[in-house]
Amino acid sequence: MRFTDKVCLVTGGTSGIGQATCIRLGAEGGVVIVLGRDATDGAETVGTITKAGGQAVFMACDLAKPRAIESTVKKVITKYQRVDVLICDAAMMTFDPLIKLPLDQWDLLMQVNLRSLAQLTQLCLPHMPKGSAIVAISSVHAHQTTAGVVPYATSKGAMEAFVRGMSRELNFRQVRINAVAPGAVDTPMLWSNPNVKSGAEKIDKATVGQPEELAAAIAFMASSEASFIHGTTLTVDGAGWRSCNRQPGLRLGIGHSALSSAASLAISKENLEQQEALPAERYSVCLSFS
Repeated sequence: MRFTDKVCLVTGGTSGIGQATCIRLGAEGGVVIVLGRDATDGAETVGTITKAGGQAVFMACDLAKPRAIESTVKKVITKYQRVDVLICDAAMMTFDPLIKLPLDQWDLLMQVNLRSLAQLTQLCLPHMPKGSAIVAISSVHAHQTTAGVVPYATSKGAMEAFVRGMSRELNFRQVRINAVAPGAVDTPMLWSNPNVKSGAEKIDKATVGQPEELAAAIAFMASSEASFIHGTTLTVDGAGWRSCNRQPGLRLGIGHSALSSAASLAISKENLEQQEALPAERYSVCLSFS
C-alpha cells in the first residue's frame, strides 16, 4: 500500500473531499490525522477508517486561528515526530459582490483558505522526511469563475501561485508540492452555494464528480507514483469547466495534463463554419492549460 505507516495530516477532513481523502489514505495504510472543527463529524471520519482496519485520530483545529494551527502541529509532532503527507483541503466561500462584502469577511476567508496553507507548510516542513508531499486543494475557480465569489477565486489563484513559488524553494527529491483543482463535486459546499440553489449557476448533475474521485487524484499526487510531479496543478473536473463559453468566436482549445506531456489541439468544423461570415475582429482564442 502506498501510504503504509505514513503520517498524513488532512485539513477539512470532516466532510466532502477532505473526508473522502482521509478514508482513502487510511485504506492505503496511512496514519491519518483528521483536522476539523466539528468533533462529531471528526469522530465519524475516524470511525469509518478504524472500522475498516485503518489508523486515524481527530484533532480539533480552527484554521481561522493561527495559534490553534501552531498548537495542533506541535501536538502532531510530539505524538508522531514527523509529517509525511500534508493535504490542505479546508476552505470557505462568500457570496456577496465585492462592493457589498465586509472586508473582515475577505480577511477571514484569506486566513482560512490561504494563510493557513502557508502556516502549515512553514510549520510542517522542518519535520517532513525525504519523499514527503504537500497537496493543496485549489479549485477551477482559480482559472475561470462566476460573479459573487471573487474572494474565493482570488484565494485559489493565489494558492496555485504559492505552489509554483514553493516548488522553487523545495528540492522535489525531499518534499514535493502540488495542487489539485476540483470542478463541481457532490459535496455540502456545492449544494449550499446560494448561486446553485437559485439557479444562477447552472450545475448539470450528470457531470458532477464524487468526492471519492477527487480523493483518488489527491492520493496519487501525494504518493511516490507522482515523484516527478512538482509545482503544478492537476485539474480534476470531467472537462466540465474547460470550455471558453465565448460566442460568437473561434474556440481554440489546448489541453495539458500533469499526467502527460502530450497536447491536443482541436478546432471543430462546426465552429469554423459558424465563423465564416464574421469579420476578423470577432474571432477570439482561448488557451486553457490544466
